[in-house]
Amino acid sequence: MGKNVRVLQQLFSPSVQHTLDLVGIFVFAISGALLAVRKNFDVFGIAVLAEVTALGGGLFRDLVIGAVPPAAFTDLGYFLTPLLAALLVFFLHPQVERIQAAVNVFDAAGLGLFCVAGTIKAYEHGLGLTSSVTLGLATAVGGGVLRDVLANEVPSLLRWDRDLYAVPAIVGATIVALCLRCHALTPVTTTLAVVTAFVLRLLAMRCHWRAPRAWNRRSTVTEE
Repeated sequence: MGKNVRVLQQLFSPSVQHTLDLVGIFVFAISGALLAVRKNFDVFGIAVLAEVTALGGGLFRDLVIGAVPPAAFTDLGYFLTPLLAALLVFFLHPQVERIQAAVNVFDAAGLGLFCVAGTIKAYEHGLGLTSSVTLGLATAVGGGVLRDVLANEVPSLLRWDRDLYAVPAIVGATIVALCLRCHALTPVTTTLAVVTAFVLRLLAMRCHWRAPRAWNRRSTVTEE
């Protein structure tokens, strides 16, 4: 394990890692705040959805692996960044909606970065490869699931009519796990995992790739 667990430190300096984390948190928070505006939430609701979307996945991961107190409670920047995003959306949500395509690109980049970083952090704390992949996925998509639940919506992760989101994260996390298994996790392969998840998510949005539903489906449930 020792050869693999410091790959992120080799790839990025601590300050760069922190900056990338904050960028990903900011973009995820934007998506939460925008949903709150669409749901006609008040300013407090906008702030809550921004915080939950941005920090929920990492918070869940840290609690599971015993990395307590979680980074969200020890780094003021992690807490304040979603509030900044919420404030921006509160006053400028029409303009933010107009650049939704750009937000989606950054969201895809955050997905790739967080699924890889989450997998590596879980492995560093002694979890097996399968569990590490699971927590890598949770890191990337957990906040979005909590956002949708709080907004009283079926999580996008579970809806057949949404472009693939979890699958790119699973692919990125799995690449990391395979590299860990083969003692081949390097800055190059780590970057490859991030880029692969990022590109798959962009292609899913562009080509509207969706997961198949049940074979010979005969459900009488009315679709929303």
